[in-house]
Amino acid sequence: MLTTLSDRIATLTGMSDSSLLPVSSYAHRLAEAARLAADVGVDLLMVSPGPDLEYLIGSRAQTFERLTVLVVPSAVGAQPFVVVPQLELASLSESAAGALELPLHPWVDGADPYALALADAGANPVVAVSDSMPALHLVPIAQRIGTTPRLATAVLRELRMIKDATEIAALREAGAAIDRVHARMGEFLVPGRTEHEVADDIAAAIVAEGHTSAAFVIVGSGPHGADPHHEYSERVIGADDVVVIDIGGPVPTGYNSDSTRTYCFGEPPADVAAAIAVLERAQIAATAAVRPGVSAESVDAAARDLLAQAGLADAFIHRTGHGIGLSVHEEPYIVGGNDIALRPGMAFSIEPGIYFPGKWGARIEDIVIVTDDGCESVNKRPRGLTVLPAKS
Repeated sequence: MLTTLSDRIATLTGMSDSSLLPVSSYAHRLAEAARLAADVGVDLLMVSPGPDLEYLIGSRAQTFERLTVLVVPSAVGAQPFVVVPQLELASLSESAAGALELPLHPWVDGADPYALALADAGANPVVAVSDSMPALHLVPIAQRIGTTPRLATAVLRELRMIKDATEIAALREAGAAIDRVHARMGEFLVPGRTEHEVADDIAAAIVAEGHTSAAFVIVGSGPHGADPHHEYSERVIGADDVVVIDIGGPVPTGYNSDSTRTYCFGEPPADVAAAIAVLERAQIAATAAVRPGVSAESVDAAARDLLAQAGLADAFIHRTGHGIGLSVHEEPYIVGGNDIALRPGMAFSIEPGIYFPGKWGARIEDIVIVTDDGCESVNKRPRGLTVLPAKS
């Protein structure tokens, strides 16, 4: 009789009913979560709905006032289980929970779900909770165990930062899909249209080209391009505008794309072309700096130093990149002060930008995956300023 998830991994080679990852992938992740929890002295991981739950069992259940939680004991031979409201059982039907044969502990209103979750925890358990757990569940757990739980970041970050072959394939799929949208930009981005109109067409194209939804669409024309987190507005795009287009979304596996390109109509002024040429070199330099063993902050410095040499240091106002996977923004973060060493399988953006308030801005963004001797970019579109026809 199989007693641990590790024992069962070899037998789980099929797919769950609706999951797009092999069941063996989820079994391996659960086993690794338990092992890493034990390594850091945690007795129980408690994972509420969110990206971490999706990572561990493929569940896209949502958080409500009623507790849904995956409990992963670290003790050898102990089996993970799910506490779930009776009326939310259907939310697990589209996960790997059934194929993994995870015990379910359904509960009805009036019962104490926290007692169910901690029934076998023993005295004074060390509990770690996922980052996305709402306070309305965290506080009752803390009251029951008599102390504030730890964050499970040390365990779940370690797992999610290193992408396996299936995840890398999903990121490549997402990168190719968003590249196809950028390739169609000449259809949408036309002087005389509003940012909102262009954004609507881009959002539809994101879905048409293979995503399940558009997670975000930024159309920053003219002075709006100087705001890195501008979305879109009713501003009419002018023929002299520089336009920042930052777009992305999840493909069916849940893994995300995120790519930015900068566009103009007709030949740009010489100073604009020169500045964006420096930005392109900075993006290339940061990409070239990526390899196993170097620090995240050194990749940030590769872009930042080159821009500083050109007198553009003050125009670069954000980090060089962020990790990506089931979340658009996750670890590792490519920023000064982060000395984490890069490892094969890490995936993150390289996206330096330059911003001139009230005038214009530009950003170039690719998603890269660390390989054994460098990195692979999943985005293949030209990185320099893309000149579109000045039609209207």
